[in-house]
Amino acid sequence: MATCSATSVNFGASLKPCFNNNRFLQKTDGTSALNMVRVVWTKNVYPSLRTSRFNVCCAAKPETVQKVCEIVKKQLALSDETELTPESKFAALGADSLDTVEIVMGLEEEFDISVEEESSQNITTVQEAADLIEKLVQKKEG
Repeated sequence: MATCSATSVNFGASLKPCFNNNRFLQKTDGTSALNMVRVVWTKNVYPSLRTSRFNVCCAAKPETVQKVCEIVKKQLALSDETELTPESKFAALGADSLDTVEIVMGLEEEFDISVEEESSQNITTVQEAADLIEKLVQKKEG
């Protein structure tokens, strides 16, 4: 028998997670979120299977990530040689809360979107920013 706990997976409005204990967050925009999924086998039925973890990520388009990197570099006055990845954290790059607000404003201007304050407070990495942009652009177009 296996137990499954979940906490860092995002499900779009069209995907519905199904867990017996319904331990997931239902967001106001109709999506659901989990932070991490962990499967634990409680019996040695499958001795080759041990505790495993996996993350599910619906990544933004590479061009969106690249554009976010350019805006972050500009807003934080980083050199062209500074290498940013989707996992780059704004705080690790020296950004404070005001810098993050300016990054979000730059993203809003570039992509012609509006980011709610609640959503902007959850953006800490390049990937999170790019994913949010993709979501907002799709919502705007749809």
